[in-house]
Amino acid sequence: MECIEIYIPTISFAILFIVFVIQVFFRYFLNNPLTWPFEVTLIGFIWTTLLGACLAQRNREHVEFTLIYDLMPAKWQGKMRILANVLIITAFIIGLYPSWDFIQFMEFEKSTVLRIPFSWIFLPFFIFLIIIIGRLTIELFQDIKLLLIGTRN
Repeated sequence: MECIEIYIPTISFAILFIVFVIQVFFRYFLNNPLTWPFEVTLIGFIWTTLLGACLAQRNREHVEFTLIYDLMPAKWQGKMRILANVLIITAFIIGLYPSWDFIQFMEFEKSTVLRIPFSWIFLPFFIFLIIIIGRLTIELFQDIKLLLIGTRN
């Protein structure tokens, strides 16, 4: 998981940043815009954000709007977390097959300049779905245990 959630997004962001600087240099200092850096930065952005979001979920660092949630008693907060996690898990499970089907469908189409199959470009979304489903399922069972027994790990 460290590789997927930390190292791949870090490497993809480093590549994205270096290629972006190269593009700026060629465009504004040499007056010779390149075509391939745009694709590399888009692919790097997709891989960085989707796989980085998995790490944010693991560390519970996503932005939360908890104005009403914070006013509720702990028992109701647990019930709200259970409901929210069930809804998200259900939506993501429903989205698994269509996402995989689309990724396989896009195998034949390639990016314009680098000729990378779109299936490789969009693969992190499927990985994101699986990891988030797994993490939210663990949180769901912890919240159910908390609600039933009164302890949370």
